[in-house]
Amino acid sequence: MLRLWRLSRVCGRDLRLLWFALKHRRRPLWLLPATVMLALYALEPFNFALPLVGIVDDLLILPLVLHVMLRLLPRDIHDGFDGGALV
Repeated sequence: MLRLWRLSRVCGRDLRLLWFALKHRRRPLWLLPATVMLALYALEPFNFALPLVGIVDDLLILPLVLHVMLRLLPRDIHDGFDGGALV
């Protein structure tokens, strides 16, 4: 749980956009499986065995992959997002 909290602190706006995109009626078909894979990667047990690798994941790899995923979203999803808080 602490790992997800760290991720939310690093890229909060991206997570809000991801949540909005997941609820959007015109979301791409690849978005849900990619989100599940990203969440599983964030919680993988390998990070608990090597804490240094877990820190690199939290601060570099996960935010980067999340940002790239969101850049691939259609423009109408970005335009409909107001940047507000989670609902």
